[in-house]
Amino acid sequence: MGARRRGREAVLKILYSMDLNPGPTEELCERVLEWGQIPVDSRPFVMELVDGTLGRLDVIDGLIKAASLKWEIHRMAAVDRNVLRLAVSELTSGTGIPVRVILDEAIELAKKYGGDESGTFVNGILDRVRLDLEMDS
Repeated sequence: MGARRRGREAVLKILYSMDLNPGPTEELCERVLEWGQIPVDSRPFVMELVDGTLGRLDVIDGLIKAASLKWEIHRMAAVDRNVLRLAVSELTSGTGIPVRVILDEAIELAKKYGGDESGTFVNGILDRVRLDLEMDS
């Protein structure tokens, strides 16, 4: 597994944990990074994604809400919600990571950690977010 995929998994675990049990971000991040044995060279990528996502959570949730016409964010499965947050954060961060890579990684995370329909659900919402972002630019 690539370093970035492992990093995204760590970010998902951090976002999921903070979503269900809010607490000090730095302490939680350290626990997840140590427990998941995330390589030291991947940690800046993880922290950048965590900080970027949490720092723009209202904007990110707004984009997800606009794209998920029949689903309220708080009613989504926690894994799906946080995979979407991570992916939308990457889509809007301007890092230069290709859109297809971001979408593929998010779908794989949803399939691995979510329910039977999570991959399809995440794919549909992210495709709509992608189209909305393209129309706005």
